[in-house]
Amino acid sequence: MSELPDFSDLRALYVNCTLKRSPERSNTQGLMDASIALMREHGVHVDVLRFVDLDVATGVYPDMREHGWATDAWPEEVWPLVESADVLVIGGPIWLGDNSSVTKRLIERLYAMSGERNERGQYVYYGKVGGAIITGNEDGIKHCAMDVLFSLQHIGFAIPPGADAGWVGEAGPGPSYLDPGSGGLENDFTNRNTTFLTYNLLHLARLLKDAGGFPLGGNSIAEWEEGRHSGFEPNPYGANPEYR
Repeated sequence: MSELPDFSDLRALYVNCTLKRSPERSNTQGLMDASIALMREHGVHVDVLRFVDLDVATGVYPDMREHGWATDAWPEEVWPLVESADVLVIGGPIWLGDNSSVTKRLIERLYAMSGERNERGQYVYYGKVGGAIITGNEDGIKHCAMDVLFSLQHIGFAIPPGADAGWVGEAGPGPSYLDPGSGGLENDFTNRNTTFLTYNLLHLARLLKDAGGFPLGGNSIAEWEEGRHSGFEPNPYGANPEYR
């Protein structure tokens, strides 16, 4: 193997968005575990959550107890792990060709925090890296990963190349990833993509951490609010339709 940097000061959070509560077996967790094992092999501190096990309220505010919910595990149990992570991997199943309802609820709660600032005054997810792991027995890996990864980059996560991995069996009812005879554990395409996903997440997280985060040039919220727009000029077509 080519020489690798030291990743042991990095933290990663894997959130499994299966619909199955613990201790029921999760095929998504099975594939996530392959990536987790690689990270831990390199000394990365990895936290793992099964989102459906937690009493997380539905909504797009940081604390839904302030918006009519009696309980909300997000502020105390989930957000501290997200905030401290250099890498976030969202894993989930495909249902009806799309991400699970649990995946969507997680993304909504991540979005709820996107207006917060980090210690450099940028949006809070700047400097963090995101990836997606998808499983199912129907088509839709790329569609589901596209949805997750677009959402993550939109709120500030950096996305490396090859930031998604997945496994699906034959279209229609059939064996799932961990089922005997499914071929999931031996699938070379899935194993390669999961390996590349893991290392590319680590490499980008390493680069960003060593750089002190994402550069401030051209994306300072404070400067924009003060009227300093980093050289941006309004489109002349907007002010003068006759401009050519």
